[in-house]
Amino acid sequence: MPSYGVGDVERVLHLSRSTIRGLIDAGFVKPERGARREYRFSFRDMIVLRAARALIQAKVPRRRIHRSLQDLRRHLPETVPLSGLSICAVGDRVVVRDGKTHWRPDSGQYLLGLDVILENGVLHMVDRVQATPDAALIRAAAPKSAEEWFTEALELEGADESAARGAYEHAVSADPQHVASWINWGRLLHEVGQTGEADDVYRRALDLCGPDPVLMFNRGVLLEDLGRTGAALEAYQAAIEEDPSLAECHYNLARLYEALGQPQHAIRHLGQYRRLLNNPGN
Repeated sequence: MPSYGVGDVERVLHLSRSTIRGLIDAGFVKPERGARREYRFSFRDMIVLRAARALIQAKVPRRRIHRSLQDLRRHLPETVPLSGLSICAVGDRVVVRDGKTHWRPDSGQYLLGLDVILENGVLHMVDRVQATPDAALIRAAAPKSAEEWFTEALELEGADESAARGAYEHAVSADPQHVASWINWGRLLHEVGQTGEADDVYRRALDLCGPDPVLMFNRGVLLEDLGRTGAALEAYQAAIEEDPSLAECHYNLARLYEALGQPQHAIRHLGQYRRLLNNPGN
């Protein structure tokens, strides 16, 4: 069974590291440790984290979220079926379908609809519209949301990256503050060598979304590849000011400071990088 790192959780579920750590500390997920003491999340953990995100977005009171996640965690099957597992709201009840049976882990009025599928080792989590007689007409008439474009883009990555970039562009057109779409759009442009376009995407994203640490880190990587060392240092420093737990950012700073002949700064960031690897939850 595959496992997923903190970066995978951030990319797939759009949860911040602080939220992930809070859910771990509260005992809703109990990830294992990898070879380097990093957190490794199971497919079952990802289901609980995805439910947490849906509840947070629905502005459910935090106490009710905690109770709902406790019940969901307690009732989830130990082995998730490969055919998928669906969680949805029916009236004021949460219903979980595992392909054969339907069961209710909790009560409470909130919106929660998703399909969770494990296919060839790849995790797919897709928001699902409940079927109604007019559902097809509603879907055809209504424009896609940023989240729907984002989900489509994730599915296209690896199969048609040009279409994936287009879907991310549609996502930010639907919601200019959908930071995950900006991040992935810039990353894909960078990967295919369209560095000028990637930098433009990152700069526009920072203007619209504010100082997001992952955006600034990704822009730092791009600037470093362009040979703009000073600007890359500034981007990395700004990223860790927003999120000091970005281990990769400390590592890149250590590398750059060593290359610039500033060993004291290099040692400090390398030490912080190693501490974060050994204690990723702190």
